[in-house]
Amino acid sequence: MTKLSAASKRLLATAVVTIALPIGAYAQEACSKYTVKAGDSLGSIALAAYGSFDYQIIFNANREALAGNPNNLTEGLELALPCEDGRLSADQDLAASLQEKEQAATATKKKSNGYQPPLKFVTGNGWAPFTSKDLDGGGILTRIATTALQRGGNDRDYKVAWVDDWQSHLDVLLPSGAFDISIAWEQPDCSKLDILSEESVKRCTDFDFSLPIYEVAQSFFALNENKYANVQSYAEYEGAKICRPAAWGSADLEVQGLVVPFVEMVRPKDPMDCAKMLLDGEVDVYTLELETATANFEELGATDKVTLNPYNAHFTSYQLVTSKTNPRGRVYLSMLNKGIAEMRDSGEWYDIVATGLAEYNKLGQ
Repeated sequence: MTKLSAASKRLLATAVVTIALPIGAYAQEACSKYTVKAGDSLGSIALAAYGSFDYQIIFNANREALAGNPNNLTEGLELALPCEDGRLSADQDLAASLQEKEQAATATKKKSNGYQPPLKFVTGNGWAPFTSKDLDGGGILTRIATTALQRGGNDRDYKVAWVDDWQSHLDVLLPSGAFDISIAWEQPDCSKLDILSEESVKRCTDFDFSLPIYEVAQSFFALNENKYANVQSYAEYEGAKICRPAAWGSADLEVQGLVVPFVEMVRPKDPMDCAKMLLDGEVDVYTLELETATANFEELGATDKVTLNPYNAHFTSYQLVTSKTNPRGRVYLSMLNKGIAEMRDSGEWYDIVATGLAEYNKLGQ
């Protein structure tokens, strides 16, 4: 939500699940293909190719091949290592598929014979590069959502409103019908209702979710000298005081067993509150998606005071959400899902992500 560190801005860092020296990874270069060798991790491959363990750019370019599991690299798997500016190869134009799709959509757009009210999106400002009024199209997630309405056979107008009180989206704005879709939230594992909190269960029972529109890693930060800094399993967090902002879901922690009374949860309003509480010794661990947490410590000038846990990280997905009380909610999600699927297949999704990151990076130069 604030400025990222230089390395994080360049690659939109996610957590490094396994930090290992590049035992087998020695020949990879950006703008190339790389075949996974024994001993490789995404972190070690990124280190050799980009000089950083941050591997989001690799994950984005190889999402299907990695099947959402960056911990399980198969020897012999071929990965695309994008150029540092996001292009998939040196001879490819960035955003080529995006430009082609936008031109085709404009040329074939038809005027509807009947009135269809614009779909009403709501999101929050200041969560760059994901949702921000200062970025083209309102940020990466906003742009993916609105573009999906013009793809997959859709042709629907929309409006985007900005309400920075995120919790109000779920508590009031969607259930009341004031808005149709909120951008964007994490869906709990609704097959595990018996171990989820009341808040997470409510998300399962009261809301419907779209296909994933972006995947991020949840990171765990602690002060360098804290006993929880380098624990190698979630079970070792027993007794820890863990901070996560209130508007961010905790379902991913709940399925890992990180619940009261096994741990103590602290839920302030803003991510920066968690960062400050960690630095002041008021909590043991700050857990959130890496880009936001890293930005907090960068802004506070405290990146040298904290340790990113190299073992305990897991991926969660951002999705579009609607209230089950919305009579058109599932229809809207179906439309959006068709657009999202087409954007994934055509490469337009990747172009939106890459161009959004490139734009955001320039703001910090």
